[in-house]
Amino acid sequence: MAFVTRFAPSPTGYLHRGHAYSALAAYTAAREAGGRFLLRIEDIDITRSRPEYEAAILEDLSWLGLSWESPVRRQSEHLADYHAAIETLRERGLVYRCFKTRKEIDIGRAPHEPAVPYVGGPLPADEEAERLARGEAFAWRLSLAAARETLGGFETLTFIEEGAGPGGETGLIQARPETAGDIVLARKDVGVAYHLAVVHDDALQGVTHVVRGADLFEAAHIQRLLQALLGLPTPVYRHHGLLVGPDGKRYAKRDKAQTLQELRTAGALPGTLRKELGFA
Repeated sequence: MAFVTRFAPSPTGYLHRGHAYSALAAYTAAREAGGRFLLRIEDIDITRSRPEYEAAILEDLSWLGLSWESPVRRQSEHLADYHAAIETLRERGLVYRCFKTRKEIDIGRAPHEPAVPYVGGPLPADEEAERLARGEAFAWRLSLAAARETLGGFETLTFIEEGAGPGGETGLIQARPETAGDIVLARKDVGVAYHLAVVHDDALQGVTHVVRGADLFEAAHIQRLLQALLGLPTPVYRHHGLLVGPDGKRYAKRDKAQTLQELRTAGALPGTLRKELGFA
């Protein structure tokens, strides 16, 4: 089987060392396997994605010495594909309209307490019709109960982990989609959700191996469920550890980690950075 992997950043900020490590890990894996490396721009978050960030992504990756196939898939150009997948799930009774806001779901939870995965269900038909008539916003949520009934349980849902999850999980992994609750697949403010777009595109592009950070290990559980419900193939997962800075915290956009753009401006050499990250 041909080896196909991808690097799929979101253009919601500039890339940093952590992104560089993940991109190089995927690129190196493809090169060593004699396979293909794809770049995908996951810009479905229309409220935060910016053209300047996408342009910087291309510049940074080229500076690192990476090359990829053309054309680059931009998720914002294929929203109809994802909505068609949601419609398929809706016709099978696997999703429902949820009118609750995040604030309503979190009522009663103390700020220091972790969020509890939400599990709900459709409203009575007459109440739903009234709320729709009033133009109330809603999100499409995947029903775990309906998914469990459709599949006859989740026991047969597994995936192969060639790397390691945050707890050292590796090998054949039993998927636990129930840990995520009834996830949102689409909502008005951010359009289609990450999980749905990712499984759709990985299948469409023939991705055989997903190389990404261990912070996304838990996402594999719910993505495995979506693959089963949509009849999509399951790639092999290879999660890697996360880089941390001098302060011991992992690099993150929200913490304003030093960006690759800043490194380039300061005169850093790509070869030096690749060696620093453990790549020749």
